[in-house]
Amino acid sequence: MPDDLYIRIALALGLGLLIGMERERADKSPGGVRTFALIALFGAVCGLMSFGLGVWVVVAGFLSLTALAGISNLVEARRNPEHGGGLTTEVAALLTFSVAAYLIEGDKSLAVMMAGVMALLLHFKTPMHSFIDRLSQEEFRSIMQFVLISLVILPVLPNETYGPYDVLNPFKIWLMVVLIVGIGLIAFIAYKLFSSKAGTLLGGLLGGLISSTATTISSARDTKGAPERATAAALIIMIATAVSIVRVLIEVFTVANSHFWAILQPFAVLFGVFLLLTYYIYRKRSDEIIDLDEPSNPARLKPAILFALMYAVILLGVAAGKDHFGNRGLYIIAGLSGLTDVDAITLSTANLLKKGEVEVSTAWRLIMVGTLSNTLFKGAVVAVLGAPELFKRIALLYGISIAAGVAIIFLWPA
Repeated sequence: MPDDLYIRIALALGLGLLIGMERERADKSPGGVRTFALIALFGAVCGLMSFGLGVWVVVAGFLSLTALAGISNLVEARRNPEHGGGLTTEVAALLTFSVAAYLIEGDKSLAVMMAGVMALLLHFKTPMHSFIDRLSQEEFRSIMQFVLISLVILPVLPNETYGPYDVLNPFKIWLMVVLIVGIGLIAFIAYKLFSSKAGTLLGGLLGGLISSTATTISSARDTKGAPERATAAALIIMIATAVSIVRVLIEVFTVANSHFWAILQPFAVLFGVFLLLTYYIYRKRSDEIIDLDEPSNPARLKPAILFALMYAVILLGVAAGKDHFGNRGLYIIAGLSGLTDVDAITLSTANLLKKGEVEVSTAWRLIMVGTLSNTLFKGAVVAVLGAPELFKRIALLYGISIAAGVAIIFLWPA
């Protein structure tokens, strides 16, 4: 038996009391704080008895509790015709028993975490139901498409490297697709849920997480023929571009978190420059409303496949450039690939950093080159699609930002 047996029994009892208090507050719940405390103690006793009599004691206890919960639910349904036959409390009772039994000889941290998750799921019933009710068919479809991308396609891909330079791993490539789609999907659903309240600030924030380039295109188009909207559009574009830096940092942290602090510092300076410039344009904003185009669903399969192909090409390009031209070749590839998409060069560079194939000082500079290249591309988009008044503002703001970024690249200590 474990040395901290009394602590484990106390934790099991605490679990029962916690779940019982939540259930007692729930309307028409047949089980309360005493019932769940007893269920937890029952699970703990079965866990103790399993040391001498085997795991079948726990199985027998679980089956007995299942039968008791089923009979109780049936009796309640017959006594009260309006009883909906829900199984939430019954399932919570079975989980409480199971976690308490596992707690006796299992991992305490895991058991406590499962109990905490259970309590939260029970407590946040109303907000969760409200969230689901507010989802449109399109938003629900996007979630299902993400399930296809992450839980159906990803597990069946081979986790082996292929091709020249031994860098093409289908599983790891698609894992990066899941990361990018996941970030975009969270922002997409938030945008759809709050679209009626999405003003300039929220539109820029969520747009930057979904796609700062698409947000820039939409804002620029809205000023064509309406130059009085230039300041508001410039504000949205600056917010979206600043948030795209946060997105880059999220990607770096996910792939190469051990080097995150070293990369965070120069990017924090660049982000600070964007924040100052954004605040400057914010003070000059007008009351005009920018009609942003509806963001496209980021969980569509075709764009996911295209990103995977582009990411694979960047991986090969980075490996070939490093092999033939050294770091100079990497900077060229970072600048070219960053023109249309900064995610691919960020992820590929972070992977190189994780493997120890590039120095951290080189890695963050490559990512910043890609970021500045993407900023330059968005400036060109504004010049082509937006009103001249918008381009004047963006040219000044982006010009200062790019100059600051170049200065960071060359002046930051190696």
